[in-house]
Amino acid sequence: MKALLSILAASALLVGCTGEPKTLVSELTGKTMGTTWSVKIAHPENSPVSGAAQGQIEALLAEVNNQMSTWQKDSEISLFNGQAAPYTVEVSPPFARITQAALRISEQSGGKFDPTIGPVVNLWGFGPPKTEDRLPTDAEIEAARSQVGWEAIQVQGTALTKRADRRLDLSAIAKGHGVDVIADHLASMGYPNHLVEIGGEMRAAGNKGEQGAWRVAIEKPVENDRVVQQVIEVSGVGIATSGDYRNYREIAGQKFHHAMDPDTGRPVEHDLGSVTVLHPSAAMADGWATTLLVMGAQAGMQLAESQDLAAYFILRGPQGLSTQHTAAFAPYLEAAQ
Repeated sequence: MKALLSILAASALLVGCTGEPKTLVSELTGKTMGTTWSVKIAHPENSPVSGAAQGQIEALLAEVNNQMSTWQKDSEISLFNGQAAPYTVEVSPPFARITQAALRISEQSGGKFDPTIGPVVNLWGFGPPKTEDRLPTDAEIEAARSQVGWEAIQVQGTALTKRADRRLDLSAIAKGHGVDVIADHLASMGYPNHLVEIGGEMRAAGNKGEQGAWRVAIEKPVENDRVVQQVIEVSGVGIATSGDYRNYREIAGQKFHHAMDPDTGRPVEHDLGSVTVLHPSAAMADGWATTLLVMGAQAGMQLAESQDLAAYFILRGPQGLSTQHTAAFAPYLEAAQ
């Protein structure tokens, strides 16, 4: 799970200029991917949101699950995972495209993002099936690691191949992709001003009319509370945060969070509490936020700068929390002052 970003947008009537239509911010909500989704649409009062929008959004999200849900036994990804290597199959264009995007991040990060990490994630109890509350043995960890390796997966057009037995897990990018799917659909419906969110991953477009820009809050990485660290104004960008303070397990008195290092087969251990990434694609923001969290502050910052990513890091230290950000993120902080 990703860290939830607080949405600072009221679904209320906004007063426009005299003689001009007032602006409304309408909200639609639902559940998907084991979490919730919400859509806020700013529109003139004389142009209400279509009553068909809710059903259309739910149908689009169902389609994403049919393609990429590892919890759904008959999804494309589950059927692919159930086949022994070597194996090639034609898949839907979105599934092929998102898998290719995941593999591109894997290559650029030196394998720190690995969409075949599923066996390790499952071993530590963060995926299907649920495991008992005990620490995995070294032998179990090595056995899981032997099933991991993104290089065995290839995409050519819509042909998906595994050259060795691997299980794809796109959970670190699929929610962001779902956000992109909805945002693109809203734009095609004639709603240029919207804010889409699934489980904390977002994409913003346009603004809220007379009230100004969409504003979101990056949370402090603290457990059992929601405290704002930084508010930013966003438009034309996807927003994703990955942190260690929401999705974790306690085993034998120790806390282990969901971010796994493919090189060790174990949860990462460092002082980086969360990473927020802004990118035109919510899917890419999603994937990069996970990647940078796994890498840690120093290596993550170096890679983010080399990729010209807008990234915001919150670190823990003896004196409390501190922050770092890339050059591409600086304009968002300047605008918030």
